[in-house]
Amino acid sequence: MGDILNIRALTTALVCLTAVALVGCDPAATNPKPAAPAASESSAATPDATPSQEEDKPAESRAVLDFVGMGLQSAQDKAQAEGFYLLTSHDSAGRDRLQALDRNWKVCSQSIKAGTTVPVDTKLDFGAVKLDETCPAGDAKAPEAAGDTMPNLVGKSVKAARGALDSGTSVTTTDAAQDRMVLLESNWQVCTQSPAPGTTLNGQPVDFTAVKYEENCP
Repeated sequence: MGDILNIRALTTALVCLTAVALVGCDPAATNPKPAAPAASESSAATPDATPSQEEDKPAESRAVLDFVGMGLQSAQDKAQAEGFYLLTSHDSAGRDRLQALDRNWKVCSQSIKAGTTVPVDTKLDFGAVKLDETCPAGDAKAPEAAGDTMPNLVGKSVKAARGALDSGTSVTTTDAAQDRMVLLESNWQVCTQSPAPGTTLNGQPVDFTAVKYEENCP
């Protein structure tokens, strides 16, 4: 029994010595490869902060075509085909009408002269009148804002006249020729006004008489 225990003890000792010898001879065990240093915040991969070439690239420039005389819808379609997408329009007659159906309007003026080379992100503004109307020699100007003094609004559309006044102003418009209701104000022109031009405004109501544009003031 004692011999058996001595043999087991000897065997165990030999196994231990063999393991120690192997470890001592293994270069990787005695000189372990150092671990790679952790990436610092400064060396960590970060998103590219430089703007892309697309963002830096300026808008392409093109020569503006001559749109005068074209139907408003056709002019807009042609402008978009040329790369101009910032488009707007206004009433060349100064009546402050909306171009609700572009096919019923024609171009009288354009904000950028034909032949001028500009970036395609430049806004183009078309002055227009209805197809059966004659283009004015020049775009009619909107009436001056009233401020503290009543401007001269005779001859202006009732809509444009109302727009020149403070939004809180009480306005009454009556038909100067017949007893009609003034419904679509952009189709009516002011014949008389009260207060008179130059009167100091302090919140008093404003009265207009008006007729339709194809009619003469009495």
